[in-house]
Amino acid sequence: MSASIALQYVLVALAVTASAWAVLAKQFPGVVRSLRGALALPLLREGRPQWLRPLGRLLAPPATTGGGTCGGCDGCGPVKTKR
Repeated sequence: MSASIALQYVLVALAVTASAWAVLAKQFPGVVRSLRGALALPLLREGRPQWLRPLGRLLAPPATTGGGTCGGCDGCGPVKTKR
């Protein structure tokens, strides 16, 4: 297999992975948040090399405020009704 075909396969795999992650984040934000937490926690534990900690902070989900009622995506608010 030539290098150009291998590069093409890698780029297509990256594009499919990024697309799948975007759809997952849009449709299932709670799952993505827990997955990000599960991936980040082992990288942030004591005893890990220093170069892994910034990667863990990058992967960690953003902190949420206590204002949400369900603790989910913080995207729900009061429902405005049309009159």
